[in-house]
Amino acid sequence: MLVTSKELFKQTQAGKFAIPAANFFDLDSARAYVSVAERMNKPLILAFAQAHMDMMSLEEAALIGNFLAKKATVPVVLHLDHGQDEKIIKQAIDLGFTSVMIDASLDSFKENVRRSKAIADYAHERGVVVEAEIGFVGSGVNYENHDHSDSIYTEVVDAVNFVEQTNVDSLAVSIGTAHGFYKGVPKISFEQLSELRKTLKTPLVLHGGSSSGDDNLHRCATEGISKINIFTDFITAAMKRIEQKNPTDYFQLKKYANQAIEETLEHYYKVFSTK
Repeated sequence: MLVTSKELFKQTQAGKFAIPAANFFDLDSARAYVSVAERMNKPLILAFAQAHMDMMSLEEAALIGNFLAKKATVPVVLHLDHGQDEKIIKQAIDLGFTSVMIDASLDSFKENVRRSKAIADYAHERGVVVEAEIGFVGSGVNYENHDHSDSIYTEVVDAVNFVEQTNVDSLAVSIGTAHGFYKGVPKISFEQLSELRKTLKTPLVLHGGSSSGDDNLHRCATEGISKINIFTDFITAAMKRIEQKNPTDYFQLKKYANQAIEETLEHYYKVFSTK
């Protein structure tokens, strides 16, 4: 069933667990994620990133996401990840996405507030929820950005002011993770997470979940994070399986890749204690 994340995040906060946001990039990946969610009877945030529009158009992503979500037997949120262009975000809303992210984290605080509030106002009038980001989750080597950027931690006072001024439904915070591949395991500031969780009623989101370490992610999920984004670990697992199996034709290759993607999501459902 196609839903927003509003009620789901109330459950995550009460039950101390997180829901994976799995980024799809074609029909196979989307279908694999939904298949696992149904098999394990878990909610799913089916996410499509603006950065992947060179692989699949927003219209195609909306068709695939809406079709799979509506026929699913479990709650599925169709989410636009890292929307940086207001026109794209509004188009996603009009195409049936039930959740959108406005990522203005590289702008000034004032500009981030202005842009995020404008999207929140537009989305809320149409029954769509909005995620924004404050602080900055840096990048390692990954699909979107091949330059390394250091993360900038989210300050509690800024987060409180931001939520009050924008009325966003969830907030992506920076506590030590980064997008893409890591050199080693990141050091998560659980002290910062604790302060944010105690101070804010707004559900918190963690970006850069891939390869952050199972213990780290389990603690994040049970100590205040409602949604954890995963992408890099899916494609890494798919490539490793292909290399291991050495398929002799294209159909075998896709089968092995899809199996690895499914197993990765199964793993993270357990790590996140998803209910």
